[in-house]
Amino acid sequence: MNLEEQIIAHIGLKTKIVDPLDIPTIGCGRDLKNRGITHEEAIYLLKNDIKRIKKELYLELPLLFPALSPIRQSVLIDIAFSLDTEGVMGCHEMLDALAEGDFYKAALEIQNLKWATQVTKSRIDRLIYMMRYNGEI
Repeated sequence: MNLEEQIIAHIGLKTKIVDPLDIPTIGCGRDLKNRGITHEEAIYLLKNDIKRIKKELYLELPLLFPALSPIRQSVLIDIAFSLDTEGVMGCHEMLDALAEGDFYKAALEIQNLKWATQVTKSRIDRLIYMMRYNGEI
């Protein structure tokens, strides 16, 4: 048995946070309270999340998502980071506007989301601009 297998056998491997003794851990006993994760590990997770969300949006919106520009795709991916893909699928007015090619209306629908009041104004303003003008601030 190699060292990785030995540690997994002794500690286990958890893909969700567990909280033994009031110390949240993940993976093979990674102490999230005192140790956390490195910047590199956070970026690795971010890249994996982007890939997952992008794949889910391609599957859920097979005609619409690929037809959007990369900038407008990134708006939907950004929203899905907070709402998850299922939440994006519940944004019917925004998706209808996108299907019609009405990016001005789609941007207004982003602003009308309840979620828009729960995140920073700068984030919403940036996403609205990106959706409306197909550009970055």
